[in-house]
Amino acid sequence: MAADTHRDPQDVGYTLPVILAVAVHLMVVVFSLISLPTSTAEPDSSSIVQATLVSTETFTDQAQQITEQQAALSRAAAEAEAEVEEAEPEPEPEPSTEPSQEAAQQQAAEEAAQREARQAEEQRALEEAQAQAEEEAQRRAEEAQRLAQEQEAEAQAREEAQRQREADEQRVREEAEAQRQREAEEQRAREEAEAERQREAEEQRAREEAEAQRQREAEEQRAREEAEAQRQREAEEQRAREEAEAQRQREAEEQRAREEAEAQRQREAEAQRAREEEARREREAEERRAAEAAEAAMQRQLAGEAEAAANAQQAQQAANSFINIVRRAVEQAWIIPPGASNAMSATIQVRLGPSGELLATSIVTSSGDSTFDRSAMQAVEQAAPFGELRELPADQQRNLRQFNLRFTPGDVR
Repeated sequence: MAADTHRDPQDVGYTLPVILAVAVHLMVVVFSLISLPTSTAEPDSSSIVQATLVSTETFTDQAQQITEQQAALSRAAAEAEAEVEEAEPEPEPEPSTEPSQEAAQQQAAEEAAQREARQAEEQRALEEAQAQAEEEAQRRAEEAQRLAQEQEAEAQAREEAQRQREADEQRVREEAEAQRQREAEEQRAREEAEAERQREAEEQRAREEAEAQRQREAEEQRAREEAEAQRQREAEEQRAREEAEAQRQREAEEQRAREEAEAQRQREAEAQRAREEEARREREAEERRAAEAAEAAMQRQLAGEAEAAANAQQAQQAANSFINIVRRAVEQAWIIPPGASNAMSATIQVRLGPSGELLATSIVTSSGDSTFDRSAMQAVEQAAPFGELRELPADQQRNLRQFNLRFTPGDVR
């Protein structure tokens, strides 16, 4: 029994490596020979027309590849079986002893049975691996056929999409051309409208320029008329000024005539007053002489009083005579302003120098009319100097170097 259950260690050591070797060979062959067709990823493009690279392998090519793969699997299985056979140990030489002959045969039979079992196991493993490889190849063939059909459908879909895109592109081009033509027509319409607008604008500008020209001409005409009217106004004003000047000259001439007449009247009045004054003085002198003769006796008796009285009277007479001379000279030089009324009156203060020259005049009492007052002061200035002052005694000269003159239109006092 111990001999029946005994296993050779070499049998155990060779079995697992052989199985692993067969499996590895099968897997390498399967994955190296079987390949599925792959589709190239379509590039992402924004273009209207897109192209996709489709595999040139057909279903017949893929079937040929599967047949070649199955042949390769068979070859791999044969090579693996050969390796198993090569890996089996050579039978040990039978022992030379006779008693162990039966045991050796028994052991050889067991070993042969074990080898057959191992070979059967390995054959099953190989067949299972081959079946799996064939199933995988079949699955991959079906997958390849499915992918080929899908790729064919995709190619047809892409062709249809390409045709659709081309149709769309053609439609887009036609629409673009139609749009371009519409835009060109619209552009022509706009250009024609713009040309029409420009013509109208040009006509409007021409009308405006004509209107502006008409207005300028009208303005120039108005300016000429206004200039003519201005010239006529200026001529009229010039005539008015000339007439006014002539009127002024006539009035001035009349004024001068009146003034000369007034001066003549005043001279005549002064001459009359002088004659009257002379007559008065003569009368007074005659009266004085008569009085003096009548009172000679009394004068002689009252020599001192009479002499003093005579001196005082003489001084008064001299003063009166000087004042009368000044008054007559001023009256002759005074030009009474036109329009002066007899109610006007002005008092002028006169200051003289030692030789009778005029030092100053000032208004003591105004008439209320500056022209009247100024004419009185001008009369004093015109009549000066008064040299008769030097003929008076020195004490009387001092008293007569400042005095007042009262001017009225009828008299100077």
